[in-house]
Amino acid sequence: MSGERFTLDTNILVYSFDTLAGARHELAMEVVDRAVELDCWLTLQAVSEFFVVVTRKGIVPPAVAAAQVSDWLSLFSCAAASPSAVRTALAASTAGRASYWDALLVAAAAEAGCVAIVTEDLSDGHGLAGLRIHNPFTASGLSDPVRHLLGLTSDST
Repeated sequence: MSGERFTLDTNILVYSFDTLAGARHELAMEVVDRAVELDCWLTLQAVSEFFVVVTRKGIVPPAVAAAQVSDWLSLFSCAAASPSAVRTALAASTAGRASYWDALLVAAAAEAGCVAIVTEDLSDGHGLAGLRIHNPFTASGLSDPVRHLLGLTSDST
């Protein structure tokens, strides 16, 4: 296993529940299931956005979504946005490096010691606020960097 602290973006949490997402659903379930056993932190923003998205889109009823968020809050360490994270997000957003909400999630995760974020919403392979961005989805399954984070490879590079 990589031993690196990382976080999951909202889209990964949503895909883990969205059975209509096909292969992304299966892969996201695998990511979340493995992440529970590793040094993965969730941001309070990501779990809150999960609740809003899955209930607004009718993916699951509010009670089911609330129960899942409660479970994740018990299973994962969580990072909240600090005033410093808000300032960092404002600077990144103003400079055009990311949307404010993406930048805030990344800044909160960086303050929690995360070195990577698993998401399909940002530029794969780039960095933001000191975190490496990894899109987990490829045509053939999980991407190599995400497989490494999840300890699914013996490759230590």
